[in-house]
Amino acid sequence: MRPVFHHAPPTALVRQLARWLPPGADAPRQDVAERLGQWLNVKETIALHTAQASVAAAGAAAARRARPVDGADLHTTLQAELQRVRSVLSQSILARDPGHQPDPNDLDTEFAFFHQRLNDQQRRMELSVDALRGHVRQRLAQSTPQHAQLAVLDEQMEQLFGGREQRLLTGLPAFLKARYQALRRAAAAASTHDSPPDLAWLRGFESDFEQALLAELDLRLQPVTGLIESLET
Repeated sequence: MRPVFHHAPPTALVRQLARWLPPGADAPRQDVAERLGQWLNVKETIALHTAQASVAAAGAAAARRARPVDGADLHTTLQAELQRVRSVLSQSILARDPGHQPDPNDLDTEFAFFHQRLNDQQRRMELSVDALRGHVRQRLAQSTPQHAQLAVLDEQMEQLFGGREQRLLTGLPAFLKARYQALRRAAAAASTHDSPPDLAWLRGFESDFEQALLAELDLRLQPVTGLIESLET
């Protein structure tokens, strides 16, 4: 099994964050294989190479089973589970506290409220998506030899890249804080003595905040989505 890397289109999260960059700023563009290569040290590269034996063994074990699980039925089942998890997490992200009233005289505390909300949602996403991904791999291992190999390969890739992905996602609060401060400054600059600043900008930030979290959810679900879509081929 030889993975083919190419210039992948940016994810929704990357596009969202790129729109918040100052004028003239641009994110570096790199080939996917080039970027992944920077994430692997010598020890991890050897581990990835030796993982081929585990992949081959998984395929051989699946081939010895007399009756593999039907791929079409499995696809339907797992697709429904994916949509359920996506729906539950999306609803949680968009849920707002109807009793919360921002204090215009303490807007620093207001961002702390968003930061806590972000931490809570990221924990929910991590727990739910990790559980779903493990479940999908278990079900794929019961299907064809090719899908059993894919399940083992995905597990190896998660071990190699999962930690780095989590560390990158911990940088999201810094982007959100910069966006919060930029909107706050713009609102203050546009206000006059006759028209004090209102909190319309804060409502706009809350929408940006939710869209960024929905984009993060889409990013986290991409490996699971790919595993399930493999059952269509």
